[in-house]
Amino acid sequence: MSHDDANSTVFDSDNQHAGVSRPTIGTISCWNRPPKILNVHLDRLAVVYVRQSSPYQVAHNKESAHIQRGLRDQAIAWGWPPRRVVVIENDQAQSASTAHERSGYQWVWTEVSLNHVGIILGIDMDRLARSCKDWHDLMEQCTWYHTLLADRDAVYDPTVFNDRLLLGLKAIMGEAELHLIRQRMNLGRINKARRGELFTTVPMGYIRRPGGIELDPDRQVQAVLRLIFDKFDELGTTGAVLRYLAKHQIGLGVRLQHGPDAGRLTWRAATRSVLSKILRHPIYSGCYVYGLTKNEARGRGTGRCGVRRVPVPPLQWEVLIPDHVPAYITWERYLANQGRLRANRSGPGAAGVPREGPSLLAGLVSCARCSRRLQVAYRSATDPVHYYLCCWEANQQAGPRCQRLAGRPLDALVTALVLEVLQPVAVELSLAAVADLQAERQRLHALWQQRLRRARYESEHAERQYQSVDPQHRLVACELERRWEEALLERRRLEEEYDHFTNEQPLELTDADRQGLIRLASDLRGLWQARTTTIRDRQEIVRLLVERVVVATRERTEVVDVTIRWAGGFQTRHEIRRPILRYDQLSNYESLRGRVVELRQQGRTATEIAATLNAEGHHPLPKKGQFNKQMIYDFLRRIGLSGACRGTRVPAEALGPGEWGASALARVLGMPVDTLSRWCSRGWVRHRKLPGPRGCLVLWADDAEVDRLRRLRAFRPGSYPPVYPVELTTPGASPQTEQRLERG
Repeated sequence: MSHDDANSTVFDSDNQHAGVSRPTIGTISCWNRPPKILNVHLDRLAVVYVRQSSPYQVAHNKESAHIQRGLRDQAIAWGWPPRRVVVIENDQAQSASTAHERSGYQWVWTEVSLNHVGIILGIDMDRLARSCKDWHDLMEQCTWYHTLLADRDAVYDPTVFNDRLLLGLKAIMGEAELHLIRQRMNLGRINKARRGELFTTVPMGYIRRPGGIELDPDRQVQAVLRLIFDKFDELGTTGAVLRYLAKHQIGLGVRLQHGPDAGRLTWRAATRSVLSKILRHPIYSGCYVYGLTKNEARGRGTGRCGVRRVPVPPLQWEVLIPDHVPAYITWERYLANQGRLRANRSGPGAAGVPREGPSLLAGLVSCARCSRRLQVAYRSATDPVHYYLCCWEANQQAGPRCQRLAGRPLDALVTALVLEVLQPVAVELSLAAVADLQAERQRLHALWQQRLRRARYESEHAERQYQSVDPQHRLVACELERRWEEALLERRRLEEEYDHFTNEQPLELTDADRQGLIRLASDLRGLWQARTTTIRDRQEIVRLLVERVVVATRERTEVVDVTIRWAGGFQTRHEIRRPILRYDQLSNYESLRGRVVELRQQGRTATEIAATLNAEGHHPLPKKGQFNKQMIYDFLRRIGLSGACRGTRVPAEALGPGEWGASALARVLGMPVDTLSRWCSRGWVRHRKLPGPRGCLVLWADDAEVDRLRRLRAFRPGSYPPVYPVELTTPGASPQTEQRLERG
């Protein structure tokens, strides 16, 4: 609309007569106000609503705002006192698609509901709202409180059906117009993106050129980006790359995108978020991509309304054009990086990154029964002893725990196999280590040389600027002198740091360094156990060779079946022994118990029994070693072949019907006497104590009680702490024993 057209915009009233000229906004006429404006309206406020949709419109389309503010004069001409006309400009640079973040609209709606507003004026009704919901909410309030609405066409009374119908149609048209505008803009944007020509911002390492983008001409910027991708291949995690860059003081070259210094190169310290964007952005593989993010509506209960930007999963982008821009890496390398990033996440479907804990196989061990990954648990915060356990069903479904095994035997097995695999290539590994270290130092020295050349250029450039200024112009000369001094100080600082770096890491390895590396790499076991080798280093070495470790414990015994899937698909099967707590958990417990009973019946001493068992190849609990005399005494006591109460026996005349000595009942049940004593203290077995300082326990158990105690002994709880059924822990009634207890 031109300026002249804007000034000819009029407000039509219902009592206009033919041949009478209409009042304009620029020149206010004083003829009578429209008949819909009553005195009750003049007693209330007149609100002029001013809004433009974007900051660009506010900054450049100033004539539109001037026309909207001119409605204040129209309200005064209709009879409102100037102090009763309020101009609302709070919603400048706000879209009318929603009323959620428009404070001006909210104020108008509140004042109408308080019956403070007589009329609302706007250049167009879509200035108030482009959403039918928001518009009808406001119109409903205006209907209840008889508030008028006015635009450049007419004055509307929402209590009149025809005016209400016309206002509803205008609301629908305003919302449809907004949709059409967005549709045309989106179609144009997508069409340009499909040609690979739409660039809202230029990623780090690229610059904009007519018709597309190209690599940043600064070679140091390119070298740092290539270093990031190479180090990610070597170190495997974003955090490790970040620590490497921070350790060597390597910054990222960023070109400003906006402002008066747009295009100027600045150097900033690397951050995790920036490195993550670099590693995830497909443009570095030469692919043009449009639609990396999309709008997603927030649901109810989120505390915020509207939409938010969320990332789109890889390979589901709207536009993907391979080999459209210069590349830093290949597409295959980009896909491998994305797979590595997904594997670094801590979740049930990924191994995660190496951790600081003592567990060597965290994230690699799987359960042979349910195929889920085993978690790592520690005995305490200060105790490094760790366990691998599968407890998903116990945690999620209150079911039994699949299995649990100590971590040290499994870690020791994998360590031995890994060192055995690496031993034949120890020489090749040592030579490769020497070559990698030499290449690493050369790359770092090259980066330092680039930084020094840039510092020299900056200082020389500042000197040339200072020399070219008129010495008499001291205001400029002083500032240029200060910049020159700062550039010289920065150059000197970098030169000193480079000297320290060269002293610590010379460009060329000495013969002593080479021989030391070869000798150290040849002794793989010593290198593996060295204090300088961290658990993270060991985990990374294992992950290079081992893809998965599947374990299956044999019932509750000490035997664990282990299947190792090596890199490349080869599998090996092994068997280890885990620590257990009780002898009855041994896989050969029955044969061991029978042999001990046989030797005991032959009159052998504890020392002779221990020597015989060791000679026959029997083993005690895995963490013990070989049998000795004390172990045999303990074992005999547990199976009931040793006298209870420190070797004393209960006299037969002291036993009543159904009563047992602790040792005799333990022998019948096939359980340790100590466990039976704990059952007595818990009230699970009826008992009494003989008088005297060494009074022994007398337990009552008829046939039904013996059967109950056997079932209690065989019961295996599936949760921790263990929960036993009440029917197994409640002793039966014994009137005779109760009478004896009363007499005793």
